[in-house]
Amino acid sequence: MLSGSSNLIDFEMTPWHCLGIPTITYYGQTYNTIQIGTQCWLKENLNVGTMINSTTSGYQQTDNSITEKYCYDNNESNCDVYGGLYEWTEAMQYATTEGAQGICPTGWHIPTYAEYQILEIHVNDEAKQLLAVGQTTSATNETGFPGLLAGLRYDNFDSYVFLSSRAYFWSSTESGINAISMDLFNDYSIVDSSNTSKGYGFSVRCLKD
Repeated sequence: MLSGSSNLIDFEMTPWHCLGIPTITYYGQTYNTIQIGTQCWLKENLNVGTMINSTTSGYQQTDNSITEKYCYDNNESNCDVYGGLYEWTEAMQYATTEGAQGICPTGWHIPTYAEYQILEIHVNDEAKQLLAVGQTTSATNETGFPGLLAGLRYDNFDSYVFLSSRAYFWSSTESGINAISMDLFNDYSIVDSSNTSKGYGFSVRCLKD
């Protein structure tokens, strides 16, 4: 807060969009950007592709001619709110290189786990700074990341679970036959991670190259 004569000017440390690119349009949808420390993120979960119903267990996003997505409970309106849920290979567009573009726009990529760790360090590992206000009682969204508890699609039970209680974001980092995600929970105060089957349907958030 600065004072000059009788006037007080209050400067808040509010989140701000990435320099020169406040928004991008991708497949007909507009995404906002947010600068968090040295990193430029899309502010919303990615929602691209054609919805397919999850009807059996196992990998189902197998049509390489299109981008496929799951919507929680096979309800497309959930994709409109929370973004799509993607198997790892679909999110990566069948690449295996860390930092691959995958289904992200040109000039953006699927974050590596190391890049998620940079984000975690920036928020002192506090999940509340990354969660959208209202997702938990403690969520503050101080970073402007607005993480949504979008749940997941299990690959081995053909079921959707954890809507409004957990969020999982794919990284482009493999771990053996699995891949690593960044996780946010409504009942856990720190940012977590998982080493998970690539057949799970998780959210995707893109990072600027």
